[in-house]
Amino acid sequence: MTQNYWEHRRFTEENKRRKDHRTPYQRDRARVLHSAAFRRLQAKTQVLGIGMNDFYRTRLTHSLEVSQIGTGVISQLKDKYPNLDHLLCSDSLMETICLSHDIGHPPFGHGGETALNYMMRNYGGFEGNGQTFRILTCLEPYTPDYGMNLTRRTLLGVLKYPAAYHTLFQQYQLEEVINYRQLKPIDWPVVKGIYHHDRATLDWVLSPLSHEDRERFLTPAVVEGQHHKRTQYKSLDCSVMELADDIAYAVHDLEDAIVMGIVKPEHWNENVKQTISTLDNQWIRSEILNLSEKLFATEHHIRKNAIGTLVNSLVTSINIEIDDNFDEPLLKYNAVMQPDYYQVLNALKQLVYKWVIRRPEIQMLEFKGQQIVMELFEAIASDPERLLPYSTQEKWKACIEKHGCGMRVISDYISGMTDDFAGRLYQQLFSPKSGAIIEIGPH
Repeated sequence: MTQNYWEHRRFTEENKRRKDHRTPYQRDRARVLHSAAFRRLQAKTQVLGIGMNDFYRTRLTHSLEVSQIGTGVISQLKDKYPNLDHLLCSDSLMETICLSHDIGHPPFGHGGETALNYMMRNYGGFEGNGQTFRILTCLEPYTPDYGMNLTRRTLLGVLKYPAAYHTLFQQYQLEEVINYRQLKPIDWPVVKGIYHHDRATLDWVLSPLSHEDRERFLTPAVVEGQHHKRTQYKSLDCSVMELADDIAYAVHDLEDAIVMGIVKPEHWNENVKQTISTLDNQWIRSEILNLSEKLFATEHHIRKNAIGTLVNSLVTSINIEIDDNFDEPLLKYNAVMQPDYYQVLNALKQLVYKWVIRRPEIQMLEFKGQQIVMELFEAIASDPERLLPYSTQEKWKACIEKHGCGMRVISDYISGMTDDFAGRLYQQLFSPKSGAIIEIGPH
């Protein structure tokens, strides 16, 4: 197959616009930027709850930052590996992949994901990355049946876990909870993969691969500490996006936590400085070890300069690794971070997880969102033809006709809600004093 095969779309479009000289990837980026699913990210929780302060990051601003870091990584790699310039993607392609990577995340962050996964436990589960793939290829109404109808390479780049649900799910004995408030996320881990409904699209994306490459790419493995199996490989573009995502999460979410006063200098010293001090790397020891005063400075510009130093150190430490077991160049080459810097990244991620994600106040918000989503699902599933919007009712009926069950449509509907809309719908259904959630009009 020629490399141009990766620029193909599943549905051949006839609408040729006057003097439109954009590349296929520039068109992909425009479709993501102008989609309703992308706009909804502005009202979905990143780490700190929506409404806590209008300064803190949302899923939308996080995605923009991932995009900026991703293109920075590509620029660095092109400078380091000029012989791979033909393979390293354009800024437009990397921006598209990064901007869309979180587009499938439900309201209320991981609380919403846990809730939908539990409610879909008998119907193929729910997982944010699988939902991202579904939105891009099926749900977003740019085309009647193929979602945004993005290019094959863009979709390959978004595939963090490129395998079907049934190949990853590991059966285990666990009794269903008697009351939703008893549900613990640790007991109901998500399966990170593609839904059964979307297997045909996954097959189309991977169709240029040789039989050997495809089998290896899709082969899952048991990962220590994880209940379900995980895929082991990603494409070159996806490996860049994932590193950019990790950097944005570790550094920029840390910045929010510092500004809020959640993370303090003693936390930095205990969780990051101790790790860095053991590394035999002069740059890390001289440039990062002594950042604490700048990171926790009251002057905004000093803190910003320290954040920039952290991001730059991580971005410039990324190299390309070759796996000769693959023939396809997009699988043969992957972006990897130098080991010492990867330890720094992990220390930053653990700091955010320990002192921000696991903070009781944050967990209370997740728990609250988890309850809202489960109760909304239960209510709508009890009588979809009564409670779903007219257009979604039609999708529900079509899904029953095609797959014998309409639960995936209910999951799609709820996962697409913003935090605020889900909260208002919950009030509308369960609060006796709530007024109308929307003005009644044509549907």
